[in-house]
Amino acid sequence: MGPVARHRVAGMLLAAFASHAAPGWAAEGGLSFYIEGQAVPDAGLLPPPGVYVDSTTWFYSAKIGANRSTQIGGNVVAGVQANIMADFVTGLWVTPAEVLGGNLAFALVMPFGTPAVRAGVLLDGPLINQAVGRPVGASVSDATFNAGDPIVSATLGWHSGNWHWKVAGVLSVPAGAYEPGQLSNVALNRYVGDLSAGATYLDPARGYELSAAAGFTLNGRNPATQYATGNEFHVDVSASKFLSKAVSVGVIASHYQQITGDSGAGARLGPFKGRVTAVGGTVGIAGEVGRIPVSVRLKLLREVEVENRFQGTIGFVEVSFPLWVAPPKAAPEPRPLVTKS
Repeated sequence: MGPVARHRVAGMLLAAFASHAAPGWAAEGGLSFYIEGQAVPDAGLLPPPGVYVDSTTWFYSAKIGANRSTQIGGNVVAGVQANIMADFVTGLWVTPAEVLGGNLAFALVMPFGTPAVRAGVLLDGPLINQAVGRPVGASVSDATFNAGDPIVSATLGWHSGNWHWKVAGVLSVPAGAYEPGQLSNVALNRYVGDLSAGATYLDPARGYELSAAAGFTLNGRNPATQYATGNEFHVDVSASKFLSKAVSVGVIASHYQQITGDSGAGARLGPFKGRVTAVGGTVGIAGEVGRIPVSVRLKLLREVEVENRFQGTIGFVEVSFPLWVAPPKAAPEPRPLVTKS
């Protein structure tokens, strides 16, 4: 397997989800649906027609200081520490169909995990009002394994020489195991849409990869809390270098900006617009298990320049492999030369 084929395997799943895959909480909880750095590298790559599987484990350790308040599950809390581990199992089908000259793909993501959340100060909310509630000012904690909202996406991808680009639409459906009034939820409990575009320049001869992706997130209302998170913009860039046919290293930068304020009866802290920039690096490893090509990618980013959000460290461990890849189209047989006598 050459470096181009290995590179495609390494990026095959994330290329389908340049704007979404792996959601956390919304801005309602000091976090957003989109996670910084998830779209890159390989932001514009889409693999050949086939069926692919990806398992992305997301680690997030962050906090909001005692002098800052946020709302989680309808509770107003301060001094929050969050340690989250969640897994996002993805199935990707790249169809043989072409639309506008591009390859059409569909994906389904099922998230689940255990957000461990501890708030130093409980100021208001369901945890106080429950019959077994706590007094104002008490500390609270919650760590429950639960399933998130299923996510579906559609992607169109194009290729021309060393250039690869795509557009994607993503929808998060509120059908997860959301527990109203609790701190530990993977599910968002509202509809979320995301529209994005990504591009990649891959030079297999020199072993360089450059990618960029940008998108907009449109948030619905959480009916359990009557909290409507504002709409958001996000952008990611990366640059990678292949050290060998199997190993690549790279740098990543990401920026998230909430462009409209939060609203609704449940938004008791006001518009609460969030903003964050994250920087970090990545290592990709490609190989084979038996005769199946498998890629592993590690990413680590640190959030800087944060406003109205958690601030912490993000980690990804991604494992991707194909279940089935369509055989390449056979070249047309040359027509026999016919001469007139």
